[in-house]
Amino acid sequence: MKPPGSSYHSNCHADVGLGLRLVLFLKSGQAWPVLFEQIMEIHDPEPHDAPLNMAIDEALLQRASMPTLRVYGWRERALSLGYFSRYVEAERLAAGREMVRRWTGGGLVEHGEDITYTLIVPRDAAFFQHAPLESYRMIHETIAEWLQAHGISGRVAPSSAEESSGACFAAHVRYDIVAGNVKLAGAAQRRTRWGLLHQGSILLPGKTATADLAGTFAREIQHTDIATEVLQTAQQIAEQKYATTDWLRKF
Repeated sequence: MKPPGSSYHSNCHADVGLGLRLVLFLKSGQAWPVLFEQIMEIHDPEPHDAPLNMAIDEALLQRASMPTLRVYGWRERALSLGYFSRYVEAERLAAGREMVRRWTGGGLVEHGEDITYTLIVPRDAAFFQHAPLESYRMIHETIAEWLQAHGISGRVAPSSAEESSGACFAAHVRYDIVAGNVKLAGAAQRRTRWGLLHQGSILLPGKTATADLAGTFAREIQHTDIATEVLQTAQQIAEQKYATTDWLRKF
């Protein structure tokens, strides 16, 4: 059962005609559409444990007044479960990784070698009006452009792979980013009274700098360190929710 006031969407995890104005960002002499006029980029260089990472996203969602991006790291290798994932299946695949259940849907995602990011869109933002699948496609089209700018060939898959499993990167679904038959990026979403929480993972060979990722989403970027009060709120959320056995073994 879904918590009140929430809805889930996952692609792993037709334009709706709402008139969202896409700002044009000039890059290499060519106009690329970006999703927002402004975005807040959270500087969070310190790796966190898995429950705290999930709690920080929730704390930021509660406070966000504009589209917000956080790219973050993991203190140790981790396995995140989609909200409805079965614990017994995840436990078999964990292989010693720290486990945490996400607030978003989707499948099982291994963390530690991936680029993990969260995009938050407040409820009053125009982008929030897009249907879940449409917003998923638009975000991944933007990331695919960013990958191509870094010389990585990726495209948004128009349909799902024929075979799937509980492991998110085992097979792609519609609007994931792929290169050939290899999945490069997937994500899952949750919509609440505060706005849209989009949690994504990008798996690439080697390291790719992410300093310019925010500029792919918006024309204007505001930078800020993660606030002390956000971390304090997140610590409480982690202790009461994400670090508990009841939450981890919910399904």
